[in-house]
Amino acid sequence: MTKHFSGRTAATLAALSLAVALTACSADADTRAEADTGAATDPGAALSHIHGLGLRGDTLYIATHQGLHTPGADGRPTPVGDRRDDFMGFTVTPDGTFLASGHPAPSAAGPADLGLVASTDAGISWREKSLGGEVDFHALDTASDSTVYGYDSANGLLRVSPDGVTWEDRATLRALDIAVSPTAPGTVLATTESGVLRSTDGGRTFAPGAGRVLAYVSWGAPDALFGVDQDGVLFRGTAGGTVWTRVSTVPGGAPQTLTVVDARRLLVATQDGVYESRDAGIRFERRAAVTTGEGGH
Repeated sequence: MTKHFSGRTAATLAALSLAVALTACSADADTRAEADTGAATDPGAALSHIHGLGLRGDTLYIATHQGLHTPGADGRPTPVGDRRDDFMGFTVTPDGTFLASGHPAPSAAGPADLGLVASTDAGISWREKSLGGEVDFHALDTASDSTVYGYDSANGLLRVSPDGVTWEDRATLRALDIAVSPTAPGTVLATTESGVLRSTDGGRTFAPGAGRVLAYVSWGAPDALFGVDQDGVLFRGTAGGTVWTRVSTVPGGAPQTLTVVDARRLLVATQDGVYESRDAGIRFERRAAVTTGEGGH
């Protein structure tokens, strides 16, 4: 029997679904430290628990529970570098620097939280920039003026840094993902169970969430704002993220993360693959295999 839901009921279900994902974000340290040993030890195994996607040149990088990977010509993932940290937050800056956060591999020494770490050689080596042992950012993004935005999920806090070294605490909120405007460094969006929140003062305050409930958002260019909901339905944002228009449904089930490169090129990780679109989300091609996980964050 087919069930039909009203717009209000559908929005409520979407909010509940996102609330489950938000609850998963705050799992305790023991749960977060569990290792998916099969994927970690077999370079050809399908990936799971994807937390971030990025491009450097035309090479795709996939941040996972078992470190950074890149797919080969056959789509099988290859580990990058020697670190197998759980990269919960990941982004590639305009100058090609990799920024990440999360937790060290179970076998690694050191504190439970990585703080902010950076790589200038495409993930081969990493160095700590700040907040080691203090913060686990589950979402990271950078503005056009190099300002770094990080969502501290453990404390429900948006933190902002001009250089990735010194930080200022901004708004307290319960979010899953953030996205910063490519043209207005003070404009930031946050996905919450009540809708997409918008700030125009650098994340100090947010207007109440209303309307579309999305899981992940990414703002790759002035005309390239996209969001995806918990069912994998892709939307394009206009009017600074206040209006969302349905585009398509991404293959592969529930999303794990979204990265927008430009107005035509998008990367989405879902339950069965990392997919790429080169026509603004109309069609998608699978770039790498993914095993069913519990979501990206």
